[in-house]
Amino acid sequence: MIQKKSRFVVLAVAGVFGMLRAQAAVEGPLNLEQCIDLALRQNPLVLSSVEKLQASRARESQALALPQPSLDFDSDLQPRPLDFKRSGESYVGFSQLLEFPGKRSVRAKIAARETEEVRSEMDLLKLDLGFQVKQAFFGVLLAQEKIKYAQQDLELTEDFLGKAELKRAAGDIAEVEVMRARVEHARANNALKIVQNEKKLAAAMLNYLLARKKYASLEIRGELKAPPVVLDVEMLKQQALQFRPEIKSIGAVRDKEALKKTQATLSYFPDFDLGLSRHRVAGAPAAWDFTLSLSVPLFFWQPRQGPIAEAEANLRSLEREADHLRDTIALDVEESALNAAAASDQIKLFEEQILTQAEDVYEIFLFKFQKGEIGGIELIDARRSLNEARKAYADALFNYRVTIAALEKSIGYSLERGPHEAN
Repeated sequence: MIQKKSRFVVLAVAGVFGMLRAQAAVEGPLNLEQCIDLALRQNPLVLSSVEKLQASRARESQALALPQPSLDFDSDLQPRPLDFKRSGESYVGFSQLLEFPGKRSVRAKIAARETEEVRSEMDLLKLDLGFQVKQAFFGVLLAQEKIKYAQQDLELTEDFLGKAELKRAAGDIAEVEVMRARVEHARANNALKIVQNEKKLAAAMLNYLLARKKYASLEIRGELKAPPVVLDVEMLKQQALQFRPEIKSIGAVRDKEALKKTQATLSYFPDFDLGLSRHRVAGAPAAWDFTLSLSVPLFFWQPRQGPIAEAEANLRSLEREADHLRDTIALDVEESALNAAAASDQIKLFEEQILTQAEDVYEIFLFKFQKGEIGGIELIDARRSLNEARKAYADALFNYRVTIAALEKSIGYSLERGPHEAN
């Protein structure tokens, strides 16, 4: 008893220190890996799937359980009802059902395959949750980038509005120029509010996935830009057929149906019911009785037409489903890889042409503005075009990160970590 209590105390202390380490690990801005780890540890759906897995493992123990013995009592030849003392004959004993060898182990294997099904469903849930966390995480980073550009626009329009009002007071420009400057300032201010709201919603979605309060304070750290990934589509398709949870699940279901067919075949073999009882007859010495009973498979066609036929039909159906699943996974991997390649090409286009051209145009307009050749509105338009190009570039970076995340979901593991860390 003392050893058990000591062990409990050690486990409790270890659990407390584990919680403290986990809390310390998430202090400050969260990176992507920390967000995924938090989601997998705290998301209610994941916690529910863990409990389902525990329940399935408990059913494995139930499948191995032996039938409970029964205590038998029989009182005959009573002179009146329930007059046990003066009964002419009585039996007191117990009986035990013994299953034919192999039935119990097959039942346990079926339960084990069901546990594999539940585990595969949990892995699939984690895979999908990881993708959603990545999408939300990159959404917050995208919103932060857009806020930065919107703030630059607002600062530029504020500066121009102030200068325009001074010039109008000096009589250098007309009132309409000030009105245009005010419109541009209001537009920039509204654009900033829009992207700030986008960040708030993206952070709320990330908090939701992390099982936190939706509008709790959240700081993250990371970059939208990521190094390009060289993709071997054929290799990825082969690995997806190995690591996707759905493949493991359908394999477990197929094994379970094969075991059910074996279980139905074993039903032809009889179970044994053994009994031992003390037999008392009035006026005679007590004696012992031994009984042995077993089932006779007289209706031998029933398993063949029932559970065996069902298992065989299910196996044929599962083969068709497995073929369809393999084709679906291959198509999913190809589509995700093509989307990632297209997103990568779009990033190159922005980096090599669009951003450079937009920056050159802005520098030209800035030079002309400083020389007095153009007005401030033209400069603001040029700056807005530059920021729109930068925001479109940020969108391209976001799309690339999301397409890579979708590709990782389609193959069943993280490209950065490698297949050796797949579930």
